[in-house]
Amino acid sequence: MLEIRTEKGGASFWVKVSPRASQDKIAEVAQGALKVRLTAPPVEGAANQALVKLLAKALGLARGKVRVIKGHKSRDKRVLVEDLEPDQIIRLLDP
Repeated sequence: MLEIRTEKGGASFWVKVSPRASQDKIAEVAQGALKVRLTAPPVEGAANQALVKLLAKALGLARGKVRVIKGHKSRDKRVLVEDLEPDQIIRLLDP
């Protein structure tokens, strides 16, 4: 199950990113983190932007409501989502 922490201004969770995949896709939840495959390469923030775009679309939010708060240059990232409760995030991101 996805481990989500309530924070000031929203909720956050860990995402494990696999860049340069064949398609952008939310793959699964493993060890409390959401696994995501992205076609973008891990250069100049391209993977971070693709991740924000994918999650915002899946959650039905504007891109400004989703942001990477930790791990900008790592495959393991902490993402903050505004305006949704943890149970809503779990329901919407169920792969």
